[in-house]
Amino acid sequence: GERRRSRDFPLGLPDQLLSMDMRRTHRGFTLIELVMVIVILGVIGGMVSVFMKRPIDAYFDTARRAALADVADTTLRRMARDIRKALPNSIQVPNNQCVEFIPTKTGGRYRVEDKSGAPGTGLDFSAADTGFNMLGSNSARPADQQIADGDLIAVYNLGIAGSNAYNGDNTAAVSGTPSESGSPAETTITIASKQFPLPSGSNRFHVIPGTEKVVSYICSGGTLYRNANYAYSSSCPAPTPGTTPVIATNLDTCNFVYNGSDLQRNGLVQMTISFTNSGETVTQYHEIHVNNTP
Repeated sequence: GERRRSRDFPLGLPDQLLSMDMRRTHRGFTLIELVMVIVILGVIGGMVSVFMKRPIDAYFDTARRAALADVADTTLRRMARDIRKALPNSIQVPNNQCVEFIPTKTGGRYRVEDKSGAPGTGLDFSAADTGFNMLGSNSARPADQQIADGDLIAVYNLGIAGSNAYNGDNTAAVSGTPSESGSPAETTITIASKQFPLPSGSNRFHVIPGTEKVVSYICSGGTLYRNANYAYSSSCPAPTPGTTPVIATNLDTCNFVYNGSDLQRNGLVQMTISFTNSGETVTQYHEIHVNNTP
């Protein structure tokens, strides 16, 4: 019998003592101990969150400032690319919330005198003319710079009475697709009958895209709009929310200044623009030098 007891209980303990030993080995936490642990962990978590809050807030503030600065920089650079392509002497600022100009897609040099045996190939300034030859190939240009039906030809724009593209004094619409001939190649451009008031000293002309005859950037209601291809008036037209293309939002302030009337060959557009988001404000200033040589 002693051998069987030793085999059933390896430690040789009676049943009562073995049961008490197992209860002591598997004893768990009481509810009070669990509550105390939770409270202590809560206190430690609260202390840690106090120290972590400022770095986390600083990270999000920095990210917000960087995003605002990126939007401001991208907006100004896009406007600068657009304004640099403006027709000489066409930039104007009706008010400090709007800058307006006539865009160009390309330019060229016109033939002054008719080719031998080819009357009408030169541009005539003494009477109304319906066409002329451009020196060079139109089809060799990039697709977005090729002269097309409906574009406007502008010659020697001075932005003054008698030579103002806004009034159509020195512009004529292209009629038909230009054709090419000869070697070196010349491009024949047919236009609506027009007598241009003044010849260009360097025999140059500019091409205004038929789909965007006038462009303006307007700040209104915290939004920057790009309006295009509207009927010209002495003041910038108000944008139409939901229709007029939006360039940027979260706009706080903007200010446009143009200095060009006192310069003979160049103009200067000054732009100051501010963006605000969640109490953060970023302000950038940018200058655009434009060529006013007609």
